[in-house]
Amino acid sequence: MQSIFSQAAYTAIISDLHLCEAEPLHPKYPLWKKYKTREFFFDDVFEKFLNEIEARAQGEKIELVLNGDIFDFDSVLKLPDKPTFRISWMERKRGLFPRPERSEFKIQVIIKDHAVFFTALRGFLERGHRVVFVMGNHDLELHFPGVQKLIREAICLVPETNLQVRFVEWFYLSNQDTLIEHGNQYDPYCVCEDPIHPFIRGYNWIGMKLPFGNLACRYILNGLGFFNPHIDSNYIMTMRDYVTIFVRYMVRAQPFLVVTWFWGAVATLMQSFRDRLSAPIRNPFQIEDRVQAIAERANAETRMVRELRELAVAPASSKPKLLMQELWLDRALMILFSFFILYELMLLVRSIYDVSFFWMFIPLFIFLPFFLFYTKSVTSLVSSYKEPDERILAVSGAITKVQRVVYGHTHIPRHEQIGGIEHLNSGCWSPAFLDVECMKPVEQRNYVWICPDSEDLAVRKAELLRFNSKS
Repeated sequence: MQSIFSQAAYTAIISDLHLCEAEPLHPKYPLWKKYKTREFFFDDVFEKFLNEIEARAQGEKIELVLNGDIFDFDSVLKLPDKPTFRISWMERKRGLFPRPERSEFKIQVIIKDHAVFFTALRGFLERGHRVVFVMGNHDLELHFPGVQKLIREAICLVPETNLQVRFVEWFYLSNQDTLIEHGNQYDPYCVCEDPIHPFIRGYNWIGMKLPFGNLACRYILNGLGFFNPHIDSNYIMTMRDYVTIFVRYMVRAQPFLVVTWFWGAVATLMQSFRDRLSAPIRNPFQIEDRVQAIAERANAETRMVRELRELAVAPASSKPKLLMQELWLDRALMILFSFFILYELMLLVRSIYDVSFFWMFIPLFIFLPFFLFYTKSVTSLVSSYKEPDERILAVSGAITKVQRVVYGHTHIPRHEQIGGIEHLNSGCWSPAFLDVECMKPVEQRNYVWICPDSEDLAVRKAELLRFNSKS
């Protein structure tokens, strides 16, 4: 198995497809999660993409690296008709928890709704090529062996093709010249706290910690159907923008939007703290075996696994104040606290003087400029993260002995030389739109193509290309 993946002449890398369930058309509000409807599925485009890279390789075998967030487990809200497990009220509202039997159900939903995608991969494998799944922050549930088994069954009708499919934890070395990572390990909002030991144990169940960004998608964005989670500008806006969107699209569909947001924000904050305090499952007798297995799947050495693990940033959940600012809970609590204090003061004043409660609004108006000043001073750091810095690139290149690093995660295509490292990002394929009506698509569909250099066949060169399905 190791020899099959140890060398590659042609490598294609794509990321951030965010495949999830098909959203049924809302009978009253057709714009509700319109970006998730079958209208914007691109499975047939993916099939054409595979044909294009095969034509580029001119009959040679291809290594296709699906570099994270291929599946979006966080956006799947469908529930089983006859569950064999107890479903909590939270799961009914915002989706199933990341536990083996629940994650297996979710991948079955994705497989069913994206039959063309899995059929295309099956044909690709049967023609002799191979596929590598790198786990991103939105498909961390690929860690569960049962989920991997179901994917293999969907794309490997011929038993021999099982050897041509590999699942790797968070990085992969292609041909010993290219380090491929999803990149979420350097984003404090999306980092998997312990990718070597991702599982946690509860009372009579085994689950996994999810990053803050995943929890926010589950508990907030899953309940706000007019915001597209695939592009930051759709949900990280100014107060004026939020009001405009609300008045234009949500005043009838979600009149209690503030309540939905506040409930989701509190749930996100509490679950982040709960996960932060949960200890990972570690068997001291199997730690070396686990590191060795990760290294073998990634074509790496065991020391590379440990050293790359140490490069990961601290999770944002270690900073409660920061999370409250990102969730706007700090501003909500300021408003509620101000109303409470003024209400108590007015009760005291009314016990002495006969005055109207409307006088309470005078100090509120005086407080308003200070509140607006504070609001303007707080900036979201979620959208400020773009790529790992030069130090991360240099150190990861030195650890793995490569001069080329490929990321995904940010949805921003890049190809640049930073210091001694060639840096590429394959962008995204997800259904991202600049507007609620889904009339302004941000169509990238870029991919990284690595092939032998025409001047020196022993050396591979990398290109950032855009797939045009209409050509």
